[in-house]
Amino acid sequence: MRVAIVAESFLPQVNGVTNSVLRVLEHLQRTGHDALVLAPDTDDGDLPPFVHGAPVVEVPSVGLPGYPDVRVVVGQRARIERTLAAFAPDVVHLASPFMLGWRGLQAAEALGVPTVAIYQTEVPSYAARYGVRHLEPLLWWRVRTLHDRAAVTLAPSTPTIDHLRARGVPRVHRWGRGVDTELFRPGARDAAWRREMGGGRPLLVGYVGRLAAEKQVEALRVLHDRRDVRLVVVGEGPERPLLEELLPDARFTGLLRGEELARAMASLDVFVHPGELETFGQTLQEAHASGVPVVAPAAGGPIDVVAHSHTGWLYPPGDHRALRAHVDDLLGDHRKRRAFGAAARERALGRTWAKVCHELVEHYEAAVGVRAGA
Repeated sequence: MRVAIVAESFLPQVNGVTNSVLRVLEHLQRTGHDALVLAPDTDDGDLPPFVHGAPVVEVPSVGLPGYPDVRVVVGQRARIERTLAAFAPDVVHLASPFMLGWRGLQAAEALGVPTVAIYQTEVPSYAARYGVRHLEPLLWWRVRTLHDRAAVTLAPSTPTIDHLRARGVPRVHRWGRGVDTELFRPGARDAAWRREMGGGRPLLVGYVGRLAAEKQVEALRVLHDRRDVRLVVVGEGPERPLLEELLPDARFTGLLRGEELARAMASLDVFVHPGELETFGQTLQEAHASGVPVVAPAAGGPIDVVAHSHTGWLYPPGDHRALRAHVDDLLGDHRKRRAFGAAARERALGRTWAKVCHELVEHYEAAVGVRAGA
């Protein structure tokens, strides 16, 4: 197949959308498909010309004021349509579409090419977290309109599917995410790194991800009085200066990748992700693959990822006392912590990227078939 991927977010930004697109490109190359990527350009020109054999076409964009990592594309429909026409795709993959994805959808429609829209970022619900709650109805209108026009919408978890259907989004199916169980593994645990991070404290509790308002990392303050615990925060984002003030005893590592990230993840005793707006929660799955139990809110993606009382604990959203109680439970019982971690690793082994990308290609084929039969 010939697959054009219109990515709302891409390199050099590292996030869930980018990671998924990279894995899809890797799979398409390995299995003999042709791919093209359209992505927002960057202020510093760091967008690579090719990724996993696929040419990357830059689309002019501007950074959102106060949040330059979020790229906004205005216009460009004619250019996108010309680019797609020259590539002649069988299907257009819209990765977390909103601005650029909207233009990609319009261009695909003009060319008669079916679209598969991947719902991954809860943009409308972010409005309240960023102080513009009044925009939420308008943002949901955009989501409904865009996904209504796609041949199929793929969402990463059953709670997200239910949420989209309740909002009037049709033809929604589940497409989860894979995890690299060779990179993320219990064997990456590093005693020296633990000593360095702990600074005399024997237990490490960590968060890995973007440091942004919607991730609610500040909830980790509930652990501040445990003098035997060192908080480790891995990642970058606009909230880092505030979080460094709110969590003065925590260790902030910045952005880690590859083996450094795998070492950090496996070296934690408990992984905590307080964000309540996750459509999936890829880092939770990476923690599981690393043999680390997870504590997360019972909302959105974590409901599918975490097997409550088996691979971790889910707490009522907003109940940070329960968050604390579950962390205390795991830290206070070494046997339980090991058992949860072993079960988490076993669960992750069944969620490889090869498997989920094969499922994605089947969705592509179904979308092409629907259009051919129309």
